[in-house]
Amino acid sequence: MEALSLVALIAVSAVIAGAARRTPVPAPLLLVTAGLVAAYIPGVPDYTLDPHIVLPLVLPPLLHLAALDSSYLDLRANARPVALLSVGYVLFATVTVGWLTHLLVPELPLTAALVLGAVVAPPDAVAATAIARKLGLPNRITTILQGESLVNDATAITAFKVAVAAAIGEGASWAGGIGEFALAALGGVGVGLVLMVPIHWLRTHLGEALLQNTLSLLIPFVAYGAAEQVHASGVLAVVVVGLYLGHRRWQVDFATRLQEEAVWKMVAFILESAVFALIGLQLPYVLDGLGAYGVGESLGYAVGVFVFVVAMRYVWVFPATFLPRALSARIREREPGVTWKAPVIVGWAGMRGVVSLAIAFSIPLTTTGGDPFPARNLVLFLTFTTVIGTLVVQGLTLPALIRLLRLPKRDARADTLAEAQAQSEASRVAEERLDRLLEDPRNALPDPLADRLRTVMERRRNSVWERLGAVSEATGESADDTYRRLAREMIEAEREVFVRLRDERRIDDEMMRTLLRRLDLEEAAAYREEDDEQP
Repeated sequence: MEALSLVALIAVSAVIAGAARRTPVPAPLLLVTAGLVAAYIPGVPDYTLDPHIVLPLVLPPLLHLAALDSSYLDLRANARPVALLSVGYVLFATVTVGWLTHLLVPELPLTAALVLGAVVAPPDAVAATAIARKLGLPNRITTILQGESLVNDATAITAFKVAVAAAIGEGASWAGGIGEFALAALGGVGVGLVLMVPIHWLRTHLGEALLQNTLSLLIPFVAYGAAEQVHASGVLAVVVVGLYLGHRRWQVDFATRLQEEAVWKMVAFILESAVFALIGLQLPYVLDGLGAYGVGESLGYAVGVFVFVVAMRYVWVFPATFLPRALSARIREREPGVTWKAPVIVGWAGMRGVVSLAIAFSIPLTTTGGDPFPARNLVLFLTFTTVIGTLVVQGLTLPALIRLLRLPKRDARADTLAEAQAQSEASRVAEERLDRLLEDPRNALPDPLADRLRTVMERRRNSVWERLGAVSEATGESADDTYRRLAREMIEAEREVFVRLRDERRIDDEMMRTLLRRLDLEEAAAYREEDDEQP
């Protein structure tokens, strides 16, 4: 039954996430809402969030994919704002939200309140970056949000361990906490640096795409497990390895890249869909554990914590944006045109997610003295309401806020022009190499085949420029769009013939699959893939 329940969770959440792509509502919000409703439908199994599964089995692949898709160069260019958010803000939120919650809930010890602060400190930027891409936010804001989400989990988990040690009576000084944080951070980065080169070497020397992609699926778990074994940050190890492999992805063969992209998109879609649905399904478990705290009283505390979380992010984001610029003329020259609108968006994009819940569920039941962990059930409830509140309130209003502020969108025409110029330069170099190769008698080709090589190359060079050209009044298509549509029609006609020949037993299935694969590769080459919206 457990296996059947897991299959049902994945299947239903995938259907809901797929349906969300056809609505203006971000998929994470629809999934969480569906989980909340499903939690009270009779017959729905109890799904308990197990941190021993979520943290080592769900978090590494999602972080690995995010790192693969991130730009190392962009992150390096934005290292200061990313570090201020992923490290500075998380520590600031841990202390300030914890202290304010301690003042709000008198019977909540400060140590337990700091545990709550560490739990709700890290934003989950999955939904925020999906919205940012969909609405075409400036690349720098999207990069900062992505970079923050890559590192902040490591900061929060380390701060959580220090706060828990103090709460259960194991003792934790400021110096000890700083030392543990430094050890986890440096150790995680060190493990990543040690692993990234041999893993990349192995990827480039495995002879088959299937083996390379099998390795690709194992990489995040290997990096995470290796770092955790030496008490370092598994999150940072995964991120370092993923950034290195993503930066050098061009060095593996094309078949590996095509398979890897498809495989990881599917893995991310399944994991993110199931995880957000799982958040909503935790409501009965959290409410049942409230114990002495009434629902009304707890909801009042929840509103207060939600306000603290939102307010403290702005308290940090605005000074972190403008104070370095005020102190450094070099920063002002390097980052011109920064206005108040960007920190407003970054501040409101601080939605919490499954990592906060997974950390909260890993809070120990008792202290070292055997007493119950102070207000553990209330901490779980406040974490749950903060996650739901930020996803619903901020998630639903973020698109409207972006439209209201009218931030400059990415210039699609400028992007296409840069792409066309890059393709022209590459085609020129390719043409020069082809001329040199054809001068060698060993490379002699009949004129029709040599002309075909030149035609294909010319087609690649012209296709991008044609997107900048005139649009047909009859179809609304550019010449490039029409070419791709007609090419697809021709390929489809050939595909139908191959299937008919197979059905007539004039060719066998193996030959048909070989012929269809050639057509699939040609169709993939003829069409520029659009970035799928992430759930």
